[in-house]
Amino acid sequence: MRRRVVAGNWKMHGSTATIERLLDALVQLTTPQVDVLLFPPIAYLSAVIERVKGSELAVGAQNIHAESSGAFTGEVAAEMVKDLGATHVLVGHSERRRWFGETDTIVAQKFSAALRVGLVPILCVGETSEQRDEGRAEQVVMTQLDAVVAAVGITALQRSMVAYEPVWVIGTGRSATPADAQSMHSAIRARIRTLDAKVADGLRVLYGGSITAANAAALFAGSDVDGGLVGGASLNAEQFENICRAA
Repeated sequence: MRRRVVAGNWKMHGSTATIERLLDALVQLTTPQVDVLLFPPIAYLSAVIERVKGSELAVGAQNIHAESSGAFTGEVAAEMVKDLGATHVLVGHSERRRWFGETDTIVAQKFSAALRVGLVPILCVGETSEQRDEGRAEQVVMTQLDAVVAAVGITALQRSMVAYEPVWVIGTGRSATPADAQSMHSAIRARIRTLDAKVADGLRVLYGGSITAANAAALFAGSDVDGGLVGGASLNAEQFENICRAA
């Protein structure tokens, strides 16, 4: 049975004071059947890693560069993130793809860089509202997934996770149903199964589309939904704890 995961992506939010208050509550969280991951802004990564020591929480980075070092002002290497004590990293988040022009090729390179140093990459895939309305949702997601598999090989997914982000529900007023989530998660697992059944059965696929304490249980009920990548609700300790309990 696949172990559940709840990951909180804080995006570009927080301050020393607000993060301290949030962690005061979260470090007391006990989730014996759920892995809980936090993804703070890079400026607070080291402090968060230090603060959660001794708790059940793990910490990851929101982004890395594909290269180990070089003249890339403002970027951070996978080796640096690993050196700080992080264990995971988000790769290919929809906001990185949209606002920073990350192509499938770049995402695959970052995924490979994470594996190179022993980080667990969470590959984010998902379609926009236009792509969904055109009937291309599954095609887009599988293209994003296939690009990484082609670059690193199918067995590399044993050391990673996938997060399905229906971009069309984020800030649009539209909502995905539990059936929508299960359908795409099932399709992702089926695609992997055509290449390696063992990898498919073990791969944890998270849902990442406007999860709240109110809808988490229903979304997580899908047989192929192994947890969630939580955005805004992860900044509220009570909501995030309730989502973890739902998982």
